[in-house]
Amino acid sequence: MDARLVNPCRDPRLPLRAVGVGLVIGGRTLLDSLSFDISAGGTTVVLGPNGAGKSLLLKLCHGLLKPTSGKLCWADGTPSAPSRRQALVCQRPVLFRRTVAANVDYVLRLLDMPRDARPRRVAELLASTGLSAYARHPARVLSGGEQQRLALARAWALQPDIMFLDEPTANLDPAATRAIEVLIGAIRALGTTVVLSTHDLAQAQRLADRVLFLHRGRLVEQGPTDAFFCTPKTREAAAFIGGELLWQ
Repeated sequence: MDARLVNPCRDPRLPLRAVGVGLVIGGRTLLDSLSFDISAGGTTVVLGPNGAGKSLLLKLCHGLLKPTSGKLCWADGTPSAPSRRQALVCQRPVLFRRTVAANVDYVLRLLDMPRDARPRRVAELLASTGLSAYARHPARVLSGGEQQRLALARAWALQPDIMFLDEPTANLDPAATRAIEVLIGAIRALGTTVVLSTHDLAQAQRLADRVLFLHRGRLVEQGPTDAFFCTPKTREAAAFIGGELLWQ
């Protein structure tokens, strides 16, 4: 990724701090008393089996959902809420019925970038994500991996300080997964804090600096990646790492 895409002014709001965060919908407790910090820099991986609450947690962090208990705030005490300094990429990205280039250009228009500056910026973003050859193609005819790279390009157009990625390589083949992981590493290297959810143990080991392990809506364990995988402190974490089935 081109170093010119770096945003030199990093947001001082981090860490994002959760204290006793819970989420109840329809009388059902989906997340229960989660407490953690997401500090600036690196990659935090939210790990756990399907149904553990990973996607819900990312939506809470981004501010799309509001906790029904506890607090989720930036360092200055401001509650989490969507802003231009953060981005969320969903597992199944929603692409506009436009060309690949127009999908990225739309975000730049929302940022009020001058019309004459946008083509160059679009070209930079597509080049950085390996999509230059598809600039005039309809976005929705891209492969799954290409669509995910386009979603990352759109998110990076915001130059966010923190990027939330919800299972960004789910259902992708190994080559497409590798391309996405390389791109995530490049985004992180340019200074954006990455928070990524996955149930893939190998991916977590490759990408994570820190792990938040969820099971049945609870934060069972958290800590540095090496410590989590080498010396898990809980029965649930040890079972998951060992490949045992954790019933929801």
